[in-house]
Amino acid sequence: MLGLNRFFKYFDGLYMSRFKIYSLIAGVVSFLQNNPCISQSLSAERNYAINAPGVAMVQTVFSATVYVNKVEINEKRFRQLVDSVKRLDTTGNMLSASQKLDIVVKALYRYPFRYFSATTEYLRQQHRIVSEGTGFFITGDGYFITNCHVIDRDSAFIRQKFIQSTFQEVTDANIRSLQRSWAMTLSDEQRNLLYNSYSLIYSQLSSMILFDLKKDIYIIYRADNEINKPFRIKKQAILVIKGRAMPGKDVALLKLEDVKDLPTLQMSGDSVVRIGERILVYGYPEPATSNVFLAAESNSDPTLTSGIVSAIKQSVGGWPVVQMDAIISHGSSGSPVCDEDGHVIGLATFGSLEQNTGTLASGYNFAIPISVIQEYLDSARVQPKQSLSSQLYNEGLAFFYESFYNKALRKFEEVQKLNSNYPRLNYYEALCHDKIDAGEDKESFMQKNFFRIMALILFTGGIYIFYRWQKKKRETFHA
Repeated sequence: MLGLNRFFKYFDGLYMSRFKIYSLIAGVVSFLQNNPCISQSLSAERNYAINAPGVAMVQTVFSATVYVNKVEINEKRFRQLVDSVKRLDTTGNMLSASQKLDIVVKALYRYPFRYFSATTEYLRQQHRIVSEGTGFFITGDGYFITNCHVIDRDSAFIRQKFIQSTFQEVTDANIRSLQRSWAMTLSDEQRNLLYNSYSLIYSQLSSMILFDLKKDIYIIYRADNEINKPFRIKKQAILVIKGRAMPGKDVALLKLEDVKDLPTLQMSGDSVVRIGERILVYGYPEPATSNVFLAAESNSDPTLTSGIVSAIKQSVGGWPVVQMDAIISHGSSGSPVCDEDGHVIGLATFGSLEQNTGTLASGYNFAIPISVIQEYLDSARVQPKQSLSSQLYNEGLAFFYESFYNKALRKFEEVQKLNSNYPRLNYYEALCHDKIDAGEDKESFMQKNFFRIMALILFTGGIYIFYRWQKKKRETFHA
C-alpha cells in the first residue's frame, strides 16, 4: 500500500510537471503569434522597408532679379575677319562653307577681346539656383533633420552660382542669335569654342548686379495613391534652428506645418558608435537623381548604400565625427546613417577629396553623430517621437517578415486610416492578400493544426509517462 501511494505521488508530480511544460509551450506559441520577435540585427531589406518612407529630399531655391552688362560683337572687326577668310578662297571652290565657319569661330576663340566688348546696356533677367540634399522626419507632425549647408549658403557661393547660371543662359542666347544671323548650324566643337569665348568675356568685362534675393526651403517626400502608384508631395518648410556649415556643427532642424502621422525614423538611444559596426545610409545622391536614363518618378525612392564605421575622428572644432566607407555623393548631404537595428546614429555630411584630381575620394566619408544632433533638438525643445502610423506600420512589417500575414494586414489597415498615402503601404497590403490566398499564413496553419499538434503532444507525453510508470513499477517490485 505504501508503494502505491508513493507511485501516485510520483505520478501526480510527473503529470503536473508535464502539464506545466505543455502550458509553457502553448504560452510561448501564443506569445510568438501575437508578438513576433524582432531581431537585434535587421536584414537590409527590412531595414529599408522600415526607414525609406521617412527619408525625403530637401530643396533650397535662391531666386533674384539679375542685371548683367550686354556683350556684343564688334561688327567692323568681324566683317574684316569674314573678308579675310573670303580672300583665302577667291575661286570659292577650295573651302566649304563649314570650313570657312570653322576658321571664323577659331579666330573668335583665340582673340575674344578683339571681337567682343561689353556695352553700357544691361540685360534684366529672373534667375534662380537650386541646392538639393537629403533629410528625414523625426516626428509625425513634421520636424525634420538635415545638414545646415543644404539650406544655408554663404553670399560668395550664391553670387558665384548666379554668375554661372546667368552667363550660361546669356551665352546660349548669343550663340543661337549668331547661328540665325549666319544661317549656319554650329558643330559641337564650334559651339564649345564660342561658349568659352563668351564665358571669358563675361567674366572679365561684364558686371552683374543682384536684386531681391530670396530663399525658399522645400521638403519633397514620397506618397502612394490607392493603386500603389507613387507621387511626390512638395511643401515649404520653416527653419527652426541651425548650426553652421562645416567646419561648424552642420545641423539644421526644419518644420512642416499642417501635417500629421508622417513616416518617421527612430533616433538611436545609444550615443556610442562602435568601430566595425555595419551601417546603412539612405539618401538622394545626385548621380542617381540626375541620371538621364532613369524615369523621373523613380527619384521618389531614396538610394541605399551600406558599409561599416571605419573610425571615430575629431573635427577641427573639437567634436567627434564618424568615419565610414559607405558611398555618398553630392545630394547625399543630410542622409540618415542607421545601424542594423534601423536606428539613426548620424547625419552624412562631408567626404574627402583626392589631392591630385580634387574629386571625391570614394569610401572616406564622414557623419555628424547623434550626440551633436541632440544638442540642437534640446535647444529647440523638440523631442523625437515615432509617429503612430510608423509604429503600426513597423509592427505590421514585423508580422509580415514572420509570415503572419493576417496580423500584418490588420496593422496595415490601421495605418491606412491614419495616413492613406503612407509609402509602400498598398504594396505590402497586396502582398499580404497574395500570401493569404496562397495558404502561406503561419497563423492560419497553426490554427488549422492546433488540435492535431496538441493531440500528438499529449499522446507522446502519455506514452512517456506510461513508460516511466512501468519502469518505476519494475524497480519497486525487484526492490
